[in-house]
Amino acid sequence: MTSTRTEAASRPPVTRDRAVRVAVGLADASGIESLSMRKLARELGVEAMSLYYHVKSKDEILDGMVEVVVGEMALASIEGDWKTALRERADSERRVLRQHPWAISLMDSRTTEATLRYHDAMIGCLRNAGLSMPMVGHALSLIDSYVHGFALQEASLPLDDDGDISVATKDIMAQQQMASNAFPYLSEMAMGLILRPGYAYGDEFDFGLGVILSGIEAAHSSERSS
Repeated sequence: MTSTRTEAASRPPVTRDRAVRVAVGLADASGIESLSMRKLARELGVEAMSLYYHVKSKDEILDGMVEVVVGEMALASIEGDWKTALRERADSERRVLRQHPWAISLMDSRTTEATLRYHDAMIGCLRNAGLSMPMVGHALSLIDSYVHGFALQEASLPLDDDGDISVATKDIMAQQQMASNAFPYLSEMAMGLILRPGYAYGDEFDFGLGVILSGIEAAHSSERSS
């Protein structure tokens, strides 16, 4: 009994902030589907019902988790070149989502102060650069959809820490006898690109983002001249 009391007394006190950060750690380790209030309470060293003294519901925990993740992302600056600002924002968001892939599905479904601030900064960046509000809407949708989609692919594909997919490709090719006949273009891509030294799927992100930013710039210029 004394040992149990000493252990309980040595634990950090349960607060909303601590509960949220522990929940983030659990989701990072096992995915958002495995997170429950009972499991979170156990990790905090309290009974499940005791946790509700500090948070109202699981929704409050999920909102707090989104706040933590979005708070790690760089806000788009209104200073300097808008394309540079948006590239830095996209790079930061992708990097954070690689660390917290469970957050991809939550960011757009939960409205918090952090997400509002994050989007407001990007809108301000583009408006300050002279883009019309319709063009801002196009840009916001395009870039966020691209970053989230790419992050989801990175979380789903069998990539190593360097973004290399060649190991999985080798396995696929090994299983496909006569692959060059059955899937000639996939075979050509594997041999001519993916399996070549230095290729990493993650490098495709910069190319795609560049195409999007250049397209937005061209559309903005066309709109201004018309």
